[in-house]
Amino acid sequence: MFGLEARPLSQITIPWTPRSPEKLREYRAKGIKILLTLAVLSLVIGAGIFAAADMNDPTRISDWKVILAFLGVIGPAVGFASFLLGGLAIILYRQIAAFLKAPWVAFVLFCGGVFGVCLLVWAHAWVFEFTRGMLAAEVGTNDVGTEIFGTGLVAPLTVREIYGQIKDTLPVPLAAYALWPLQFDLVRDVVALAGIIGFVSIVPVFGIWWERKVAGRIQSRLGPMRVGGWHGWLQSPADGLKLICKEDFIPPEGDALLFKLAPYLTFVPPLCAFIALPFAGAYVFRDLDVALLFILAMLGIEVVGVILAGWASNNKWSVYGAMREACQMVSYEIPMGMSLLIPVMTVGTLQLTAIADAQKGGFADWLVFRNPWCFVAFFTYYTAALASCKRAPFDLPESESELVAGFHTEYSGFRWSLFFFGEYVAMFVVSGLAVILFLGGWKSPFPADWAPTGGGFVPRLVRGLLFEGPILFVLKAAFLYYVQLWIRWTLPRIRIDQVLYACVQVLLPLTMVILLGNTLWILGVKHMNWTPLVNIDWALHKILVGIGVLAVVAMFGIAAFGYANRRRLVGSLVVDHLPGA
Repeated sequence: MFGLEARPLSQITIPWTPRSPEKLREYRAKGIKILLTLAVLSLVIGAGIFAAADMNDPTRISDWKVILAFLGVIGPAVGFASFLLGGLAIILYRQIAAFLKAPWVAFVLFCGGVFGVCLLVWAHAWVFEFTRGMLAAEVGTNDVGTEIFGTGLVAPLTVREIYGQIKDTLPVPLAAYALWPLQFDLVRDVVALAGIIGFVSIVPVFGIWWERKVAGRIQSRLGPMRVGGWHGWLQSPADGLKLICKEDFIPPEGDALLFKLAPYLTFVPPLCAFIALPFAGAYVFRDLDVALLFILAMLGIEVVGVILAGWASNNKWSVYGAMREACQMVSYEIPMGMSLLIPVMTVGTLQLTAIADAQKGGFADWLVFRNPWCFVAFFTYYTAALASCKRAPFDLPESESELVAGFHTEYSGFRWSLFFFGEYVAMFVVSGLAVILFLGGWKSPFPADWAPTGGGFVPRLVRGLLFEGPILFVLKAAFLYYVQLWIRWTLPRIRIDQVLYACVQVLLPLTMVILLGNTLWILGVKHMNWTPLVNIDWALHKILVGIGVLAVVAMFGIAAFGYANRRRLVGSLVVDHLPGA
């Protein structure tokens, strides 16, 4: 029809990809030659500058060589490694593809990535702590310092002084050039921001794949299974490449400037929330005294981007979705904030690290089990957080059955993906807040007294994995993240009038009662020490802890039963369609 040849979907390629094997081999050969040539040039440039500047000569260390060390040596070295790895990837693409399809690769890469990120953060903190130690050792011996390349900034230590302190343990002059910039807080911030951006980029990629798998299992389907081998774990990166290659369409009758600005106003505020969100005691970019207020303020800005997206699209469905989002987010932010006041009042601080440290006594010491008001506040907060993140059953701003796609109907390509990136990042942020304020933060369910003592590698590893650390925080947040995915594919979408009714006439009065009740409870138990109320508080605390234990046992039991009886499920799940299913 229309002169087009009917071909299977697997044979359709993007327009600029050659279909003939000869052309593909020719392109691969050209790519290998270009990458290897650039790698050799980078190596020659870096080695030539290193030799010409005598950077390995301790007698000729000077500050002006710092810029040569980074731009002339370290930069070409990174380029050499990148170009060489690119060429090897093209040469060994068949072996790499076979390796990625192995069933155990995805699990190893995921676990290795989590542990690797934690080790990198630890190494980053250790290096900067080592640099601060050198600065402390030089206090009083270097009153003036040296100016940095005419910028007016003064470096406390010279490269020669740094080498003088490390030459006994690391007699490599180039290491002194690498440590010299680390004495500035600006460099630390730039490195930490790069880590935050990297983590924020991983969360949506993994979350989208996970949601597809959860949706498939709930609906007796398999979900993605082909791209990347084991359970289609490369489906999200493949979709990301597709979105980057798609046309960036802007409605001709819309407001081009606001249309372009809206996705960034939706994505950047949740990203900024990670600045104050602690993953552990030392794993935080800025340990603010008002960290909770800062995070809530960042999450509240997202609604501005959604309103701009709907208005600038000049589409009635987009405007309807934007107005729904404005009503919904502004309404549910009130009960959400009032619910978060309960743990703040209980501990007496807005500093998130202090709130988490107050729950170090184990599972029974978590704030969700502290009293009945905290217990109910956890559920009211989580319900309001679902509405704030536009998650089902509160996904009215983008309801496909009514508004085509809601506020992002006219978006495509990369800008369209930013809306979803912002949504999945906000989901992790609200889950992380719930973990810190109610579920012990990065503290273990086991009491801190059970942790092994000592400074050896094994005690530190056990403490970091089982008793305190960022991995525990990520696992707890991932569970609440999963519950949001679970709810979406379980509960039906409710009407907009029901959404507002649930907020104004249910959640808002409930949170007011909780806030008043918790105030009187703290006054009677802590300050007045009223004996009957203290006894009731102790008894209710034990009952709530028992309910928590039963809930955990029930979840593990249901999961084990479902896994043992998975072959009895309906649909295509009873058959292994592909290896690893």
